[in-house]
Amino acid sequence: MNARPKPLALPNRPAAQLYAGDALDVLRRIANASVDLIVTSPPYADQRKRTYGGVAPDHYVAWFLPIAAELKRVLKPEGSFVLNIKERVVDGERHTYVLELICALRAQGWRWTEEYIWHKKNCYPGRWPNRFRDAWERCLHFTLHKHFRMFQDAVRVPTGDWARTRLRNLSDTDRQRDESHVGSGFGKKIENWVGRDLAYPTNVLHLATECGNRNHSAAFPRALPDWFIRLFTEAGDVVLDPFMGSGTTVFSALELQRAAIGIDLDSDYVARVRTQLRDQSRPPYLSEEPGSYATTGE
Repeated sequence: MNARPKPLALPNRPAAQLYAGDALDVLRRIANASVDLIVTSPPYADQRKRTYGGVAPDHYVAWFLPIAAELKRVLKPEGSFVLNIKERVVDGERHTYVLELICALRAQGWRWTEEYIWHKKNCYPGRWPNRFRDAWERCLHFTLHKHFRMFQDAVRVPTGDWARTRLRNLSDTDRQRDESHVGSGFGKKIENWVGRDLAYPTNVLHLATECGNRNHSAAFPRALPDWFIRLFTEAGDVVLDPFMGSGTTVFSALELQRAAIGIDLDSDYVARVRTQLRDQSRPPYLSEEPGSYATTGE
């Protein structure tokens, strides 16, 4: 049996370490339990063929599971894994590879903790004979344990103008808990909203798709990884994207004072991200420390 390569050191400050290479090979060189959050959007089945060759839907689970095993190993016990993925239509019907992957990941030991929906507010118009245009994608949240790090206050949103009029004159009913009338166990007490300027968001993220030319076949908006990074990490934590692409997750992590590890099979994308990081006028973002794995193609 081949010995695992010596683990590579992580940065001791918010910096980016970039790898050009196959995600599975590079992940095997990252130390156990060293990453706080994984946010990634791998090539969807049969998608990005020009960039990455494509993975057939029927083979997708078998392709991804070895990668997921390495992600499970490098993630800290209290960490989170957010997988942005979407089904595709094959022979006129939705293929089930995403659902199959969820079941396979659970069998591998992951907990499917939550599912967030990315509502793409500016999705492309179009017409199909048997369906309407897609306006959403899945962001699947997996953890290793029931208890994990989560900073809900970091993503609270303004309560909204409705509160100004609704809370102005409270009735007797508003001042007591109103239990659900369908026996769900949920209830509400309107009085509890008095004085609140912020509220917790829903699990639907309303974000426009990437509009700028990022020189990538499927760049997602900066706000998407930004939201999850703020929700699941703190400053100084390590964020990993094993399918980095144009570097959206890396840039978002650095802006939020986290360390970032980016991996991509296409060396051109890695080179572009490195150039962008070096050209920034702010403090050095690209790790060049001896013994690090910042060098492309190492």
